[in-house]
Amino acid sequence: MVLALCTLLSACGQQKTEETPAFPAEPVTPVVSVATAVRQQVPQDAVYSSTVQANVVNNIAPQSGGRIQKLNVEVGDFVSAGQILAEMDRVQLDQAALRLKNDETELARVKQLQAEGGVSQSDYEALELAFNVSKSSYENLQENTILRAPVGGVISARNYDRGDMYTMGQPIYTVQQITPVKLLVAVSETDYTRVKRGDKVSLTVDALPGKTFTGSIIRLYPTMDAATHTFNAEVRVANTNRELRPGMYARVTVDFGAHDSIVVPDAAVIKQQGSGQRVVYVLEPDNTVSIRMVTPGRHFGTSYEILSGLDEGTQVLTGGHTNLKSGDKVEVRK
Repeated sequence: MVLALCTLLSACGQQKTEETPAFPAEPVTPVVSVATAVRQQVPQDAVYSSTVQANVVNNIAPQSGGRIQKLNVEVGDFVSAGQILAEMDRVQLDQAALRLKNDETELARVKQLQAEGGVSQSDYEALELAFNVSKSSYENLQENTILRAPVGGVISARNYDRGDMYTMGQPIYTVQQITPVKLLVAVSETDYTRVKRGDKVSLTVDALPGKTFTGSIIRLYPTMDAATHTFNAEVRVANTNRELRPGMYARVTVDFGAHDSIVVPDAAVIKQQGSGQRVVYVLEPDNTVSIRMVTPGRHFGTSYEILSGLDEGTQVLTGGHTNLKSGDKVEVRK
C-alpha cells in the first residue's frame, strides 16, 4: 500500500509539472500619441497688475492760516477748473484792494503832472513801483482768499467745516482729476527694449467685470528697481465716462506684436525634475524616441511657443511618454 501511494503521488507531480510550463513574457511596446511642430504667428503680450491713479492730485489750501468763511462743495462733487471751492476771511483782501485803488489813483494823477513837467521822472517811477507792489500783493491775497480748483475733477476729501480756523495742517480740499487717469505699470527688465512710448495697452478692473479699457504708454521711467528688476511705464486712459476710479485694482495687457515661432501642444513639453529644464520626446523615423532639450517661450491656450531646440515638422510625443528613455521603441496610436 505504501508503495502504491508513493507511485500515485509521483505521477500526480509529473502531470502538474507538465500542465504548467513556464515561458518568458514578451516585451510590451508602449503606445504613444504624437503631434507635429508647426510654425505660426504667436502674439507677444504680457499682463501686469497695477492700480488706477488720478492723473493730477491737488491739495487746496491758502498760503497762511485764517478763518474759513465759505465751503461751496462736498466730497464726491465734480468741479471744473476755476470753480470757487472755498473762501477765507476777506479782511486783508479788502485792505489790499483799498491800497491798490489808492495807489492806482495817485499814479494816474502823478502821470498827468509828469506829462506837464510838474513831477520828476524819479518821483513818477517810485509811485509806479508802489502801484506794482500793491497790485502783486492784492493778486496774491485774492488767490489765497478765494480758493479755486486748478483742474477739473472730483472732490475726494474735505478736512474742515465752515467757521474753522485753517491751521496749515491738512488741506481744506483734495481734488483729483480722473479724466484721464493714469497707471504706473512695473514692466520686467527683460521687456525693456520692447516697450516704447505710444504703445497701446488694454486693461480690465475687478470692480467692472466684462469691461475692457484702452490706453497708451506716455512715459518710460529712466531707472530700474534693483530689488524687483522692473521699470515703470506710465499709462494714460481717457476715462471719458468716469468709470475708472483711483484705487481700483487693474490688470494691464501690453501688446508687443507677434513672432513667427515653432509651436507644439503644451502636453509635449516636460519639466525635468531637479534641473527645471524643459524637454520634448521626439519620434524618430524608425519609431524610436529621442529626448531634446528646448527653450519654451509664451504659453497660450493649450500650446507652447518653442524658441530653440526644435524644427518645424518634427513629430513630438504628447501622450504615453511616461518613463520612456532615448532609444525606446514605441507604437503610434492610430
